[in-house]
Amino acid sequence: MDEQPEPAQTPGGGLDRRAELSEFLRTRRARLKPEEVGLPDFGRRRVPGLRREELAQLAGVSVAYYTRLEQGNGRNVSAEVLDSIARALRLSDAEHAHLTHLAKPKQHKKKAVARSPQVRPALRHLLDSIDGVPAYIVGRRSDILAWNRMASALFGDWAQMPAQERNWARMVFLRPEYRELYLEWEQKAADMVGYLRMDAGCHPEDPRLSALVGELSVKSEEFRRLWAAHDVKEKSYGVKRMRHPLVGDLTLSFETFRLIDDAEQSLITYHAEPGTPSADALRLLASWGADAARAGTESPAP
Repeated sequence: MDEQPEPAQTPGGGLDRRAELSEFLRTRRARLKPEEVGLPDFGRRRVPGLRREELAQLAGVSVAYYTRLEQGNGRNVSAEVLDSIARALRLSDAEHAHLTHLAKPKQHKKKAVARSPQVRPALRHLLDSIDGVPAYIVGRRSDILAWNRMASALFGDWAQMPAQERNWARMVFLRPEYRELYLEWEQKAADMVGYLRMDAGCHPEDPRLSALVGELSVKSEEFRRLWAAHDVKEKSYGVKRMRHPLVGDLTLSFETFRLIDDAEQSLITYHAEPGTPSADALRLLASWGADAARAGTESPAP
């Protein structure tokens, strides 16, 4: 089994931003081949991907300057230089944003007391009023903050979990029932790590995020491997295929709505295309009510 590096941490308990920047640039450079960017390939290389001097040439910066940046020293780097490096590395929008967060972190005002995230009462009422559509609100670190009855019917009875366990990354990697729920579990797992990577770029000083990453790295070899890849992803929209213990296979589309007044909270909804077996299955789940939320490997008697 290949050993993956442990996440680097600062003395204060957060992730080491300089180490994160260094590893992110290194892994992005390693995935590019010379012929993909119009450079000649002179045979076998000791390490995969472009050399530092080749990347610096493509970005229009000196080798010494790029080397300092890849060593984690992003002090005083300009947005224009980061844009050039992002283009040379062919970064996605999410990766470009992640690079900017790591190289030019925003200065956050220190709070005297760390407060738990609060979901506005009106949003809780909105969740309760959404009928037939699984919906929930997720916050920083992919913590689940609030949900409706249909979310419980689809994903399980989160109310029976301790609050610290209501976290998507922890559930996906540490709870066998979620491995069984997602037919494409590997993609779901990769998505979760990508979301956490984006979060880490915005909040590397967060000790709770660092503790979560450390716990999952110890308990899950799959998480450790995916985390070492440094792939990032924004929550957006898509399709998930699931196998529910009561109603069988479902194909559901999900949408992400980021809250204007709190960018760290998002409303996630799942819905089925009208007239499909998945739509019928959701209606059946709604009729099961609390029994669907408690469903395990055995279905309750009708």
